[in-house]
Amino acid sequence: MTSPTHDPFHELLQLLDLRHLGTARTTISPRSDAGPESFLTEQILGDPDREIFEGQSQWQPHGRVFGGQVLAQTIIAAGRTIETAAGEPARPIHSLHAYFVRPGSVDKPIRFSVERVRDGRSFSTRRVHALQDGHAILAMTASFQEPAGGMDHQDPMPPVPTPEELPSVEEKYGAVDHPAARHLAYGRPIDLRHVDGDLWSVPATEQVAHQELWLRAIGTLPDDPLVHAAVMAYASDYALLEPVIRRHGVAWVDRRLRAASLDHAMWFHRPARVDEWMLYTQYSPSAQGGRGLGMGRMFTRDGVLAASVAQEGMLRLKESGA
Repeated sequence: MTSPTHDPFHELLQLLDLRHLGTARTTISPRSDAGPESFLTEQILGDPDREIFEGQSQWQPHGRVFGGQVLAQTIIAAGRTIETAAGEPARPIHSLHAYFVRPGSVDKPIRFSVERVRDGRSFSTRRVHALQDGHAILAMTASFQEPAGGMDHQDPMPPVPTPEELPSVEEKYGAVDHPAARHLAYGRPIDLRHVDGDLWSVPATEQVAHQELWLRAIGTLPDDPLVHAAVMAYASDYALLEPVIRRHGVAWVDRRLRAASLDHAMWFHRPARVDEWMLYTQYSPSAQGGRGLGMGRMFTRDGVLAASVAQEGMLRLKESGA
């Protein structure tokens, strides 16, 4: 259980400090009942087919790995394989497309198998599998681009209250004597402040398919663009499906609700520091067939559009008594 003395920000930095295990030929077991031996045996062979990294997971109340954590670690793993000329900055990531394949356990390490798909004159492409016991829990393709000029325009940032005008999660839930409330208040490395109220404990008063929230890391991050991109992806997984349940008058505590992320896409437009306030605008254009789509834009405080995000999730309401 988390507490006021827990340091989730330091834990986040540790999660992103992946251990490089070397090169390997990896085998991803297609069956859920297959053991880890296929992956581990192939790793020992040392065939330079993939770069292999390993990272830990942060505790979650439900025992499943937070999807944003795996997204962030996968970006770090892919970015570490981008080679640059001496004295030149690394190519920054400009997009990712990921699928959440199966749940991960917080009690086991995650291994990241990075395939160097292509290194061209301007772009580098990487394919990454996040693995536990030889099974893929996430599959991602990411692209990195050499900095370049060109046409430039962006959507404007909408007018909203400043983050200082909004209560923090700690202020709202820090005194609530419940494990979930204490995790919200003290167990997260990102400060989230909803403009129109959060949906953790009660449904929204107005059933609309859009919302805005401010976010930032609770500590100072290293001056590394790859780390900031990874933490931006980490934070982007928070609340992106909330416009769906906001539209339908549902709160996260609703025991009928069954939710899981299915995929995640992100485009990094301009550099940004995630240890400074960013506005995350979100909306849902559609929900159907037990799935809901969330789309978002992330602005710096001074109005620069830093990233666009899209995620579809499974969102089902279990019938009473079912």
